[in-house]
Amino acid sequence: MRKKTRQRLAFLLGRPFSPLYGALMRKRAAWYRSGVMASSALPVPVISIGNLTMGGTGKTPMTIYVADRLQGAGYRPAIISRGYGGKARQAVNLVSDGARCLLDAGQAGDEPRLMAENLPGVIVATGVNRAAAADFAVRELGADIIVLDDGFQHLGLRRDLDLVLFKAPVFMGNGRVFPGGDLREPVDALARADGFVVTGVDRRNRAAADEFKSFLERDFPGRPVFMAEYRLKSLTDRQGAVAGPEVFDQKLYGFCGLAEPGGFLLTVSDQGISLYGFSVFADHHPYSGADLAALVEDAGRYGCDGLLTSEKDMVKLKGLSCPLPIYSLNVELRMPPSFDDFLLSGMAGRGLASVPNPMNVSFPPLE
Repeated sequence: MRKKTRQRLAFLLGRPFSPLYGALMRKRAAWYRSGVMASSALPVPVISIGNLTMGGTGKTPMTIYVADRLQGAGYRPAIISRGYGGKARQAVNLVSDGARCLLDAGQAGDEPRLMAENLPGVIVATGVNRAAAADFAVRELGADIIVLDDGFQHLGLRRDLDLVLFKAPVFMGNGRVFPGGDLREPVDALARADGFVVTGVDRRNRAAADEFKSFLERDFPGRPVFMAEYRLKSLTDRQGAVAGPEVFDQKLYGFCGLAEPGGFLLTVSDQGISLYGFSVFADHHPYSGADLAALVEDAGRYGCDGLLTSEKDMVKLKGLSCPLPIYSLNVELRMPPSFDDFLLSGMAGRGLASVPNPMNVSFPPLE
């Protein structure tokens, strides 16, 4: 049974329980608002990047974009992530101290490691208690602004700016709350947001994206809606070297482990790259030598010269032997200038607290 068919069946079976789950999520949010459930406050601004739906909406590229803009504006940002899929289990797992990467993808999780590699100078940390990880980044490493990855439902840490992402053309899926649909919370939870970003907008879905934008502006007035496009940043080999144009003429076999593999295929197609075969793994899949051996065998059936994957998948392949070259298609978000104005002017108005930045940093033990 195909994945989409299985998902539709699961949503159908779970639909009777959606109202109960939605009511519980509303009650949870109300408890945080009233103080029944406590939320921590930091002495520095916190920006949350999250979503209402399950699955990928482009939070990692958005987090990279925001942290890069903040760093360019003179801030010392720290990214705090749950570290899904990572094996590190300390209270604070320091993926990057801003000077060097300290944990590999297996320990950190693929997305935190990817963010650390793309953002030299930016602190990246993970932890189950994200408030504790954020406090460590502020007190011990001198971070003066926190970027909370996948934070919309993480109400235990107060934030100054809440950005909610939607992916075109999925938007809100079937519009029902889990387990009967794609939503983590009822739609009215969007009233907590300060702004919305619709990612993956292109010529194929522009009309639908404009219609969804109108819905957000009508139902949640006063909150800006930004359209984000993906563009090719680079095509690199396993050593990070930029591949030459000759790669586009090679016979390549593709694979990825992403929440939305269809988006990766569309990006590949938009770059004029033809794949002679394609394999899909589960999101956050931890690759093994046997996986690569099977991919090489499949590629051999088509006479392929190399393998092509996503940047997120590439960070998990280091240390694995492969007789074929592997290339990663690296994309980045293209945001309108109005978004940068919204982000930076909002933070400038918050003011930054003075926090200690000790010379002798005591790092948490690393596994």
